[in-house]
Amino acid sequence: MLRATLRSFLAHKGRLALSALAVVLSVAFVSGSLIFSDTVTRTFDRLFASTAADVTVGPKQDLRSPVPGGGVQTVPADLAGRVAKVPGVASAHADVSVQNITVIDSRNRSVGPTTGAPTIAISWYLTDRSPVELTSGHAPRGAGEALLDADTADKKHVRIGDTLTVQAQPGTFRVRVVGIATFRTTNPGAALVFLDQATAGKQLLGSADKATAISVEAAPGVTDPVLKDRVAAAIGGGYDLKTAAEQAKSAAANLGGFLDVIKYVMLGFAGIAVLVGIFLIVNTFSMLIAQRTRELGLLRALGADRRQVRRSVLLEALLLGVVGSTLGLAAGIGMAYGLIRLMSLFGMNLKATEMVIGWGTPVAAYLVGVGVTFVAAYLPARRAGTVSPMAALSDAEIAGIDKPLTGRAVAGAVMGVAGAAALAGCVAATKAAPAAALLGLGVVLTLIAMVIAGPLLVRPVIRVLGGAFPALFGSVGRMSQRNALRNPRRTGATAAALMVGLALVGGMSVASASMSASFDRQIDRTLGADFIVQSTNFTPFSDDVRRTVLGTEGVGLVVPQRITPLAVRMPDGRRVQTAASAYGPGLDDVVHLTYARGGTGAALADGRLAMDAGFARDHGARVGTVLPVEFPGGREARITVGALTNLESPEGFGTQGGIFLGLKTVDRYVPGAQDSVLFVNAAPGTDATALRSSLESALKPYPQLQVRDQADYKKLVHDQISVLLYLVYALLGLAIAIAVLGVVNTLALSVVERTREIGLLRAIGLSRRQLRRMIRLESVVIAVFGAVLGLALGLVWGVCGQQVLALRGLKELQVPWGTIVAVVIGSAVVGVVAALLPALRASRMNVLAAIAHE
Repeated sequence: MLRATLRSFLAHKGRLALSALAVVLSVAFVSGSLIFSDTVTRTFDRLFASTAADVTVGPKQDLRSPVPGGGVQTVPADLAGRVAKVPGVASAHADVSVQNITVIDSRNRSVGPTTGAPTIAISWYLTDRSPVELTSGHAPRGAGEALLDADTADKKHVRIGDTLTVQAQPGTFRVRVVGIATFRTTNPGAALVFLDQATAGKQLLGSADKATAISVEAAPGVTDPVLKDRVAAAIGGGYDLKTAAEQAKSAAANLGGFLDVIKYVMLGFAGIAVLVGIFLIVNTFSMLIAQRTRELGLLRALGADRRQVRRSVLLEALLLGVVGSTLGLAAGIGMAYGLIRLMSLFGMNLKATEMVIGWGTPVAAYLVGVGVTFVAAYLPARRAGTVSPMAALSDAEIAGIDKPLTGRAVAGAVMGVAGAAALAGCVAATKAAPAAALLGLGVVLTLIAMVIAGPLLVRPVIRVLGGAFPALFGSVGRMSQRNALRNPRRTGATAAALMVGLALVGGMSVASASMSASFDRQIDRTLGADFIVQSTNFTPFSDDVRRTVLGTEGVGLVVPQRITPLAVRMPDGRRVQTAASAYGPGLDDVVHLTYARGGTGAALADGRLAMDAGFARDHGARVGTVLPVEFPGGREARITVGALTNLESPEGFGTQGGIFLGLKTVDRYVPGAQDSVLFVNAAPGTDATALRSSLESALKPYPQLQVRDQADYKKLVHDQISVLLYLVYALLGLAIAIAVLGVVNTLALSVVERTREIGLLRAIGLSRRQLRRMIRLESVVIAVFGAVLGLALGLVWGVCGQQVLALRGLKELQVPWGTIVAVVIGSAVVGVVAALLPALRASRMNVLAAIAHE
């Protein structure tokens, strides 16, 4: 049986090749994502471990800002002198490192990265742990001098002697580049500007007496934990102390969010490849077993029992999984290499020679590859075990063209009813969290129901879809339709692969279109400002910008917005950490808010705040409630609820509770916070177009800023939503690619199965052209069938998903009919493309050899 299995595997290797490709793709994405993330993690672990001081003393970090703009927390610079006197300390020095800056060259172009990586200004202090070394020029020796990292200097064409403008929170200043510093280790992609210690404190923090951290080196024989305890005892509370290991772990955790995005995106692709590949493998093995009915019957007649036949088929699947996994692992290594090279283009200089392939990667690769093929082949293998020895005397297929579908009908109905109930519960829910959970459950159940019941829908749906074929294409059209109807199980399984991807894109298209329409409506209703001034990467900017805007001719009103992290202790005892906005006077003239209680005056009054009415109700707060509030740096206050807004307010989106307060309150508790947005209205009698031109001209020294009107702001929102949609389209592309392989495989095996039939058709006068057309039409109707099922399912998911969004205030429902029609037309094109090779192969058959085919 083993020899027979190996010979059978080799004999059918061509027919199994496309199934192997599905395994290769899924394994490649899994192994590639693991190798890439392990390589980046190992590289940065080494970087953080080699550059962190033995002990770092920093400001107390009670809050982690989810958005920039909360100000820079500092420690006294003279704290380094106190720390240096602690027993066991070899040295201690004050560090300055800030990211809330913009650096501009003499051509008024930003020197910072365009990839989202930060621009960091740092005090120059060279030690054995420094990530850079001075490679040309000299160190900064006072105000007006700076170093620049070599990678940034090379990319932005900055040379020694060039002048740079630095826009920092205290103000704008100029420096001359006097040297270039080169990374000793991996460049994480940031742009680094180095100033001397005194200049850094004064120009970046507003005082030479301030620092952002104190770096402490241990004396020989003193361990980091012991030194940390000694320093903590000497300086008291109010500071965060971390050993080198803790600092490296914290830095790695911050990097982990970026890595997780890449890893989960790639694993999403792997999941789609696995899901769609299962349909392909099931169909392939089912058809191979159907075609080998006589062969399996002979094995049974020669003494093989059912278990041996079943094991034989599973062993073939195992061999397919091993081969596919091996090739997929190799492809994954190549994919990881490509990602590493791609990161270099974005400024993260990883070394491909240091690629990490941990033991878990090949284990995961073979578990996925072998597991998928084994699971997919199990049902066909069980079916193979039921072949009777008498089948050796006939050509009957065990797939069962006319086998009743009663079991599928019952199982599909049960799953469908359960899924429909979950989706109905989602629509009826009044809270977003349970609605989202019911939506997820409903999506899974209805997808399973559609896969199970798909063959039941083949005959009624394809009779409609192919109803015009006889009239348009005559007997060829009639035969293509009947071929698709011949085996509903096979047609349903082939179309299911395409259905999964199109259901996903249909649902996400409805959700994204509804989100865009809802945001458009919200912007129309709430945004009253003529223009919005904001940085391209949403980072805060210095007060110089506001002064420049106020001094621009034609400007009437300027309302600044600042964003700060805070934590609120609600009356129900829950501590809610979120980001809050702070506005200046005149908010009603630039933003149209609706209030359940109170108004803007009460909301922005000193010592007052506003929040969403629903959020307040859920946590027992109301107007007049006094809430303990924690601000960055350990500052605490008791602030009174002055107003309650409706959820229609845009403040309800993205920040928990929709909390906002007055600029005066924030300035008291968050000194050094910067503006994130400026709302600008034109003065009476000023033309808006002329004012925009004036603003853009006045803000030329700030290339990171953009002036936007309502239309621009809508486009910005649409572009952000489109990022998610593009990812979904990429997933769809992969699903379609594998689905095409499935259609090709089904048609190719079907051509082999119908060799004698094709020979007879050719013998009675069917031309090669007509034969190719018949197979193409069969492929098209199968592909469109899968598209119709998938889009119908996706539309239901999208409508239900919009109900979840409605609970968050996004109440507009919009169906992108243009996208739906384009997808249906595209699926027909996919069917034509998938049929090209099988149709060509069928048309080239020798007629006599085909008729004599066994």
